[in-house]
Amino acid sequence: MENVRKLIDQLVDQKQLIKAIINSPREKTASTLKITIRPVTIKGEHRYQMTSFDGRQTRDFNATPSELKQRFLDLLTEKFKQALITTSQIDYHLMINSKGKATILQKKGSNPLPLLEHNRKKDYLLEEGAPIPFLIALGIMSVEGKVVAKKYDKFKQINRFLEMIDDLLPAFKADQQINIVDFGCGKSYLTFALYHLLTARGYPFTIVGLDLKKEVIEQCNLLARKLDYQGLNFQVGDISHYVAKQQVDLVVVLHACDTATDAALAQAIRWNAKAILAVPCCQHELYTQIKNEALAPLLHHGILKERFAALATDALRAQILEIKGYKTQILEFIDLEHTPKNLLIRAVKQENRKEKELEKLTADYKQLKKSLNANPALENMLNDPANPVPF
Repeated sequence: MENVRKLIDQLVDQKQLIKAIINSPREKTASTLKITIRPVTIKGEHRYQMTSFDGRQTRDFNATPSELKQRFLDLLTEKFKQALITTSQIDYHLMINSKGKATILQKKGSNPLPLLEHNRKKDYLLEEGAPIPFLIALGIMSVEGKVVAKKYDKFKQINRFLEMIDDLLPAFKADQQINIVDFGCGKSYLTFALYHLLTARGYPFTIVGLDLKKEVIEQCNLLARKLDYQGLNFQVGDISHYVAKQQVDLVVVLHACDTATDAALAQAIRWNAKAILAVPCCQHELYTQIKNEALAPLLHHGILKERFAALATDALRAQILEIKGYKTQILEFIDLEHTPKNLLIRAVKQENRKEKELEKLTADYKQLKKSLNANPALENMLNDPANPVPF
């Protein structure tokens, strides 16, 4: 671990560390799943914000440079197996084996997006004040780099989306192409943002944006050509009938109405996609199905039943994804004050799930489905005789 200690000391002393992600816990039952580290300025003092994530919520700790050095080393020695460190010149991948031997891989720096000071502005991946071509083209930012006031919520949404994508990137190998399909891309604010981030991070990739509206797709293709975004193209098409020409690694489906989300999830599962990001919308399917005497006081009120049905729909989707081998989280996409469509399903493919764990997941799913009198569309789509996926 001496090579790791020297590297951390160097990066901290020379203020080269821009971002670090410590992940892959040594213990399967570990309470902390990941820690991200970013430099911040607090009352004029240089600090490092360490954000730990347990699968449900985050906790922040602001460390001095000397505290960071020790904590970083302790975490890799005792609790985690790898770390990804971003600097302006070189990106480092640290891997610690079971015997404590450290391997450090490095590649040319990914020219990361700038960070902002802790006590002055929100710590966004996209910086306010710096002109960003795609945001200017989409009318979110002025040519001077100022966010348009009435578009500020969209700016925050884009940054939140990029944070979630950034957290997913360690699941992909830096030297292998990531093929992405964005179902229901619409005006493609987030599709262009995704292109911008992956380019900045140095990943090879392709993106296909898919939507039913021909005029919208034509506008998106025009903008992609104007920005010279190679490897990004948009097509008119239906989620259920899209045929991929190559392996799909990441599926994004944002605000696809009702069971269109299920169609996208089913496609992603069939493709064995490495990761999925979905923000469901307008979930009506279970509203007419749910029956449970014990829940009668809740189901009696239309607005409560509607919200409960939406939450139950996402719970069933998440459980199906778990059964199909995905580590699944349901996260807040953006503050509820900005949009009621604020839950995001994030799923990452896992390997070698134990049979007993699978049996428990399946039993819990069947019990929940039975208790709600539910017949989920996603299960039915996976069981489609014309293209079945064993369930």
